[in-house]
Amino acid sequence: MARRCDTGGNEMTDHRTKEAALEAFIERKAEFDRLIERLAEASEEHFDFPADEINWGHVGTLSDWVKDLRRIADAAFHEGEHAA
Repeated sequence: MARRCDTGGNEMTDHRTKEAALEAFIERKAEFDRLIERLAEASEEHFDFPADEINWGHVGTLSDWVKDLRRIADAAFHEGEHAA
């Protein structure tokens, strides 16, 4: 459960808290972007699965990854179970 920070209305504290939140957000976004870039590069190379060795296990693995990414995309775009 998310915790709410009560600053008591102190504008200086509110400003510092917002700056710290923005800095943390930018750091997390940079990490997110690096992960997306790595995944896109790996996808271009078929995740290093040799084409002549692809089997249903690989299909299952990729299906699991797609499921996880869809959950993230649905949350980001308010779709699927996250639709209003």
